[in-house]
Amino acid sequence: MTATALHDTLASASAHLSEYSGAATAADFGDVRAEFEALVAHAGVYDLGWRAKINVSGGDRTRWLNGMITNNVRDLAVGHGLYAFLLNPQGRILADLYAYNLGSSLLVDTDQSQVGKVLEIFDHYIIMDDVEVTLNEKLTAIGIAGPKARAVLRTAGLDFPELEPLQYQDSTWNATELTIVRGDNSTVEGYELWLSPANVKSVWEAQVESGAKPVGTAALELLRIASGVPRYGQDIREKDLPQETGQQRALHFTKGCYIGQEIVERIRSRANVHRSFTGFEIRGPLPATGSKIQADGKNVGEITSSASLPVASGEYPVALGYLRREAALPGKQLLAGSATAIVAHLPFAEVFKH
Repeated sequence: MTATALHDTLASASAHLSEYSGAATAADFGDVRAEFEALVAHAGVYDLGWRAKINVSGGDRTRWLNGMITNNVRDLAVGHGLYAFLLNPQGRILADLYAYNLGSSLLVDTDQSQVGKVLEIFDHYIIMDDVEVTLNEKLTAIGIAGPKARAVLRTAGLDFPELEPLQYQDSTWNATELTIVRGDNSTVEGYELWLSPANVKSVWEAQVESGAKPVGTAALELLRIASGVPRYGQDIREKDLPQETGQQRALHFTKGCYIGQEIVERIRSRANVHRSFTGFEIRGPLPATGSKIQADGKNVGEITSSASLPVASGEYPVALGYLRREAALPGKQLLAGSATAIVAHLPFAEVFKH
C-alpha cells in the first residue's frame, strides 16, 4: 500500500488515515455527516491519489485498446473520456476503468488496487502491436463535488468553459499546469484536477480556502451508495457479468470485437440477464455485505453494500446488491438478514432533496 501525494498534508489537518482502494489517504476529518452534507448540498474537496494513471502510446494504441475493453475507444474524441470494463474471454469482469483521448496518447484511469492486474493483462496482450503501456507517476488528482463545486473553483481562480461528463480542459493556475475533468456522477456536479504531486498541496489548500470542505473516503462511500454506483472489488466482482451490473454506460454493442465480446453479445441478443444490480431501502438493522436476500424462504439475491445515509429527517438505511429478475419489482418487500429490504429505484432520490 502506498501513501498518496497528499498524505502528509491530510495528516497535518488531523484527518483519520486509512487504506482505500490500495492507497493510504483520509478516511474522515472527524464529522462524516457534515462531510457528506458538503458533497450533496455545498462543496467537498477530497484526495484522489488512490486513483492510478496509465499512459498508452504508440501508433496502434487506439486499435489495440479498442480491442481490449468494452467501450468504443475508436470513435472517442480528443478531450473526452469513457467508462469501460476489462473482461476475460468468458465475459467476466477483471477490472473497471476510464479511458481518455489525450490526442497524442491515451490515458487509462483506475484504482490503485486494480492497477497491477490491469498492467499485467495489458502486457499479456501486447504481441506485435506498436503499443507502449507505462504507469504515470507524474500525475495525481484532487476531486471536488457538490452544487457549489464550480463556484469554489472559480473563487480559487480556476475558470473554464462548461464541460460535458468525462470531458477535460487543460488549464493553468498560478503558473501550475493542471487538467480539469468533469466527473460522470449524475447526482452531484463534480470535477477532478489532475496535476503534478509537487503542486498538489498548494492546489488543495486553495480549494479549502475558497470554501470547499475537506472530506474523506467514508463520506465518498456514502455518496457512492446514495448515487447507486457499484464499486469494483465490492459490488462488481470477477464472477459478475457486465449486463448484471446495470452499467450500460460501460458497453458499446457495434464497435467490433474485444475480449469477452462474444458473451456480452450473446446476453444482449437473448435478453438473458437472470439478475441485476438493485437498490434497497432497509427497515431494521443494516445487513452485512454478503447477506442473502430471500423471498418465501428462497435465496433470490445478495447484499454487496449498505449504509445509513444522513438526511434531513435523520438516517436513511439503504443497501445495494443483486436480485433475481423475477423478484426485482419496485416496492417488493424481501428479507435480508433480520431486516426487511424493499426494492427501490437508484439513485436514492431522498438524499438529494435540497
